[in-house]
Formats: sequence, C-alpha cells, structure tokens
Amino acid sequence: MMFRLGLTGSIGMGKTTTAQMFVDEGCALWDADAAVHRLYAKGGAAVAPIRKIFPDAIQDDAISRDALRRIVGADPDALQKIEAVVHPLVAADRAEFVETADAEIIVFDIPLLFETGGDAQMDAVACVSIPPEIQEQRVLARGTMTRADFEKIRAKQMSNAEKCARSDFVIMTDTVEHARAQVQDVVRQIRERIRDA
Repeated sequence: MMFRLGLTGSIGMGKTTTAQMFVDEGCALWDADAAVHRLYAKGGAAVAPIRKIFPDAIQDDAISRDALRRIVGADPDALQKIEAVVHPLVAADRAEFVETADAEIIVFDIPLLFETGGDAQMDAVACVSIPPEIQEQRVLARGTMTRADFEKIRAKQMSNAEKCARSDFVIMTDTVEHARAQVQDVVRQIRERIRDA
C-alpha cells in the first residue's frame, strides 16, 4: 500500500525544512515548485508550448519567471492560458514520480494544495504552522521581498487558520527539534495505519 500525504503551509512557515524531515524518515518527496522549475528550465516540457503563446516569456531557451510576471500583470487572461499549459504537465510529472517512487509514504509538497483542490487526491494532509508574527519575521529576514510583497502573497493564500482546520495533522515549526518530533509522530501514525489496512 502506498500512502499519499499532502504537505502544505503558507509562505515562511517552514515547509521546505519540514519536507526534508519526512525524507529523513524514509518518505519519498515530490515537490511542486521543483517540478515547475524543471518544466521551465532549458529543455523543459513547458518551454515549447509557452513559446507558442507568449514568445516574450522565453529567455536563453528557458521560461523567465520575471517575464511571465510582467505578462500576467499586463494581460488578465494570461494566467489562465499559462495554467492551461503548466497544470497538466505538473500532473504528468507527479504521476511519473508516483510510478517510480520506492517508499510506502509519498509526501507531496504543494503550497497551494487546498486552493487547487489537490487535497482530494491525498490520503491525509499535514500543514506546517507558526504564529503570524514569526512568519513575517522569517520571510522578511530572507531579504528577498518587502513587507508589501509579503502581505500581497499572504492575501492571495488561504488563511493559515483555515489550512490548519482542514488538515489531518498540524506541525508547529517553532523549533527544529519540535518540528522533527512531530514529523516522526506523523510518520509513526501513518505506518500504523498502513499496517492495519
């Protein structure tokens, strides 16, 4: 039996670190953001179809995220067109990963899991969480965005409270040790479920 665990959480909540902890416990990991990077890179499956509809988005035979952002900002229909190309390719990447994964628990790291309805394909969902003031400190400490940028992203995402309420497991990432102990507990519970199935 293969168990599908969705891993989600808002920006700055510690999802990437937590995902690695699941790998450390012997789980296979599929990362949605990494899949998109592969599709956008030189030779990636999204490059040719995006070139057909938005040739300006291509730089050095790869898709430029900055160029896409500008296109989406200027054309209200652009995002829908891009998603129509990218979403099926991401789904194919995920299906291929599942076919070859050699673990009883597969963790699907998907930031917008609930927003895209991906939770319906999971056996359970784990959400990473921290208080909003720590979230803001972490994001701003990266030095890659302003408070206004952060607020804009947070406004687009489902609230942390709702994500936690809809999840089977909530992992507090206040300290690395605490997060790791919770990940180990989640994996233990899932393995028990697999054994009892």
